[in-house]
Amino acid sequence: MRFAISIPQFYLDGEFDPGAFRAYLARAEDLGYHSVWAQESPLGTGAVLSPMEAMTYAAACTTRLRLGTTVFVSTLHQPVHFAKALATIDQMSGGRLEVGVGSGGPNRPFAAFGMDKARYLARFTEGIDLVKALWTRPSVTFDGEFWQLEDAAMEPKPLQKPHPPLWFGGSSESALRRAVRLGDGFFGAGSSTTAAFREQVAFVAEEAAKAGRTEFPVAKRVYIDIDDDAERARERINAGLARVYGRRIARIEAAAVAGTLDECVAGVREVIDAGADLVLFTPLGDPAPLAERIAAEVIPALSV
Repeated sequence: MRFAISIPQFYLDGEFDPGAFRAYLARAEDLGYHSVWAQESPLGTGAVLSPMEAMTYAAACTTRLRLGTTVFVSTLHQPVHFAKALATIDQMSGGRLEVGVGSGGPNRPFAAFGMDKARYLARFTEGIDLVKALWTRPSVTFDGEFWQLEDAAMEPKPLQKPHPPLWFGGSSESALRRAVRLGDGFFGAGSSTTAAFREQVAFVAEEAAKAGRTEFPVAKRVYIDIDDDAERARERINAGLARVYGRRIARIEAAAVAGTLDECVAGVREVIDAGADLVLFTPLGDPAPLAERIAAEVIPALSV
């Protein structure tokens, strides 16, 4: 089992404290977390920093932690710029990058990004193909529906070969099939209940077996809050989720793990039993004390 912690991103205007950010990441490294992960939300009322820049800053603050985002809605990114930025982070971090991608579904504000939602899935898969080509080929000629290149090169490539691990998000059967076909792992959303995640893992395992993939890692984001007062923990995490998603959503609240230490250990153990190889803890309150408590009390209890 591997355990990760989220990169702090939720700040109102003027709240970001560079010293506290650096201290949090240094402590996460000392506590033995495998990796730190950001998430993407370019538009919305939730005050959240950009993941690309947050990962870059985190790379400069650490030496061992792996760095990821789950997930980039890569449909909304121009593939050449996307590939270049990620290759740069992988080089600058010494090959510590993990990349999560997802199509984002049909309800994203496509017009804000200069695109129509028609053929968004084709745009998503073509973009991933182009990114991989730029990362792995010395020269790329690409005649796609959306992008065309002729004898184009991108240097430097990512430090990791053939490229950084690509984690795919999604929940539908077609999305899970794409994850197995195009990705290196599946990352369950924090908004998915453990029951739904268990079904997704079973489907992914079946598809991976059909494809002859003997190793296909699975991860899940877990929104978490721990308090000796279980009701207070639940109220706090529900308020945090409302900030992230813009409103209260019952099914997302049901997916979060909140309560006493014993209740949280039990909730995370259910996620592991459902098939997670990596658990990404995402505190929505003050992240530093929760990162400490998770490392000191939750993770050791999970190994008992």
